[in-house]
Amino acid sequence: MTLKLIGSTYYVWRRVPKRFASVEPRIHFKLTLKTDSEKDARSKARAVWQTALDAWEAKLSGSLQVAETQFEAARNLARSKGIVYLPAHKFDKFRPVEMISTIKANTIRSGKPEMVFAPAPLHPSAVPKITVKQALEIYWRVADDDTLGKSPDQVRRWRNPRMKAIKNFIDVCGDLALDEISADDMLNFKDWWLERIRNDGIRPNSANKDFIHLSAVLRKVNQSKRLGLNLPLDGMLFSNAVKGQREAFSEAWIRDKIVGGNHLGGLNTEARCILLGMVNTGYRPSEGASLTTSQIRLDAMIPHISIEANGRELKTVYSERLIPLAGISLEAFRECPNGFPRYYDKAGLSATINKYMRENGLMESPKHTQYGLRHSFEDRMLDRDVDERIRRDLMGHSLTRERYGKGASLEKLHGVIKSIAL
Repeated sequence: MTLKLIGSTYYVWRRVPKRFASVEPRIHFKLTLKTDSEKDARSKARAVWQTALDAWEAKLSGSLQVAETQFEAARNLARSKGIVYLPAHKFDKFRPVEMISTIKANTIRSGKPEMVFAPAPLHPSAVPKITVKQALEIYWRVADDDTLGKSPDQVRRWRNPRMKAIKNFIDVCGDLALDEISADDMLNFKDWWLERIRNDGIRPNSANKDFIHLSAVLRKVNQSKRLGLNLPLDGMLFSNAVKGQREAFSEAWIRDKIVGGNHLGGLNTEARCILLGMVNTGYRPSEGASLTTSQIRLDAMIPHISIEANGRELKTVYSERLIPLAGISLEAFRECPNGFPRYYDKAGLSATINKYMRENGLMESPKHTQYGLRHSFEDRMLDRDVDERIRRDLMGHSLTRERYGKGASLEKLHGVIKSIAL
């Protein structure tokens, strides 16, 4: 969250997202937080920004909500008559006798026609015309349970691939109404991806992610709004997609290029300590960046870190764990005992570290990334015949069998870490 001190007062100062340009003319959003305390300002800023986002979302979807309201009213009216709402385009599957019976039941009372009841089951315009772009706006509302427990940065990373998939589809096929999406449209989208795979070196996995996220959005909206559409979303995935395997650094490379010498001297302190902390803990980069003072326990009898939910959602239920500190990782945390405020719940850590390592010849091969340190940590445990349960507990992985008991003691884990520490 960007704060700006003007005089003695802090302000929220952020660029307005481009997608709100039609409802918010300002390029930058600026609002006083009415405090001269940076700590208080930071605690207020997120709520203020979220309120602004909610307001823009409401304005953006205002016209659509009118149509949704009319649709809900039509459906409720049908329900009050004891029937299931069916829009006009669904009536083609009924025999004429059934149609006449339904029409009579919903337009005639006391022997007299009451046309007020006709629009609910029969009026074709009662169903809102929801475009693909509008479907995404609805999706944020109806899928908000998927963001429970996620931090703002995690919500951002959850949203981005869905926004990307919708944008790609609209760029190729146009902002179609959901009931106008045809099998040909989906095949055109697949052909577009196939061309990128052939000509641009894009992996099939990237295309499949787009189809998965696009389908999730459209299916959820179709279901939650009870549109009853038969969307042509099946059979679009590329069958030859293979998940890429991240390369592990060799132990010799870590000793010579990462731990040894002063090869990381040009990297900022927090990024360097997160990277070195990863060497003998194997934590995920996001787990390291989110550690706070209370989770870094250097004064304990056995120095360790506690990976736990602290305003951020853990990747899995098995991710919560204690990891003893030893070697270069213990030294790194002694240098940053209060965590990493520069990177806590913010983007940019992996990009910064990976860019620095590539530019300074610290990647063992073009396929390597920072994440390879996590794989190396597990490889070193395998080489020393560490028990599978201990390996999985330290890595935050699930077991392939029933999990019994609490697992190894901190003392036992410390012995394992010391045996592989660099």
